[in-house]
Amino acid sequence: MPSRSHTGNERREVSRLEGFSDAVFAFGVTLLVVSLEVPRTFDELWDTMRGFLAFAICFTILFQVWYRHFTYFRRYGLEDTFTTIATAILLFVVLFYVYPLKFLWTLVLSNFLGGATVHRPGGRVEAMILDAQVPRLFEIYGLGFAAVFLVFAALYWHAYRRRGALGLTAHQTLDARLSILSNAGQAGIGLLSAAIAFFGGVRATMPAGFIYFGIGLVEWGLGEYGGRQRKRLDVSTTRISRA
Repeated sequence: MPSRSHTGNERREVSRLEGFSDAVFAFGVTLLVVSLEVPRTFDELWDTMRGFLAFAICFTILFQVWYRHFTYFRRYGLEDTFTTIATAILLFVVLFYVYPLKFLWTLVLSNFLGGATVHRPGGRVEAMILDAQVPRLFEIYGLGFAAVFLVFAALYWHAYRRRGALGLTAHQTLDARLSILSNAGQAGIGLLSAAIAFFGGVRATMPAGFIYFGIGLVEWGLGEYGGRQRKRLDVSTTRISRA
């Protein structure tokens, strides 16, 4: 497949691969909707509204994944075989993990609101999840989280590997390297969370969840590192221009 170099922010025609990806992300958002049926009573409306915050969080997460994918295509415009296969894997993972994502955040918010239960026909009330099942939920979520960001790391590694053909500047090459590290770091946190849940069991569910706050530390560290590297590039560029 041909590849097109678009290392700037200029507008261009949306490719078929991007259009298909947008359609899949839109379908994923549709799957997040609390209910496709219009409420017939106020009680049904209230039950629907209780799921609004969980929907908002899941929508935000899905939007961030879409935006990362959008940014990649706007930076590099690659449409070769590797990019197509990696995009297909990303879309598959996104669609497969929509329901675990929705379930996890519905459970978290239900616990805060004091009602992590479901009502079965006949008036039977059942817990959304048993304590023994919580580690498995973190394993599923952690592996899905890691898969998404490993694909992004692979995509940016592919762009970095083709930096000569794409005509990337030193600053753009640095951005590609930082993107590889950022996505690999987030994937590592997802894998670490899944491992903590797998080996620690029920007692390790709290650490398996709180480990995701490490994303902020990873991004802060990369921001500091990237800032120093950009200053060095600026100094080198200034020296060359004066020579």
